[in-house]
Amino acid sequence: MANLFNPKVFILDVDGVLTDGGFYYSEEGKVLKKFGPDDNDALKLLAPFIEIRFVSGDKRGFNITKRRIKDMKFQIDLVSTDKRIEWIRTKYNPQDVIYMGDGIFDSIVMKQVGYSIATSDSDEFAKRTAKYVTKRVGGNRAVAEACLHIMSKFFVAYNPLKDL
Repeated sequence: MANLFNPKVFILDVDGVLTDGGFYYSEEGKVLKKFGPDDNDALKLLAPFIEIRFVSGDKRGFNITKRRIKDMKFQIDLVSTDKRIEWIRTKYNPQDVIYMGDGIFDSIVMKQVGYSIATSDSDEFAKRTAKYVTKRVGGNRAVAEACLHIMSKFFVAYNPLKDL
């Protein structure tokens, strides 16, 4: 049976997906976020096949996140967690979207997009709603795992051993 879903964009929530979800505070306030390893490499493998965008609802830490995403050369938007499906509808047909999230409100988006992914440490609503749940936790290669899953399921599976 042929796969009828033809994804156009992969939208990822940042905090708890690309990061470990932790907020690291100093006396001056939040100053650091921990981003996971290998995720950027896997996103670059996926990028020739699909548009990739990030969303964050973290107003206070947005500039930190924006700096990291800019280094990765992807787009990011500040979108409140409870407004994401409306934001998606202004830019895309939700049925063309793959969405990856981890929070309570992410399950609302996951119900309305073409394909959804949750990290293994996601909120229970997100995990129950997602079509795929990673084995890895957010900020620890979950995005890399998701990228390889997307490539295998919808495009061309990545095989690092094929040229050996």
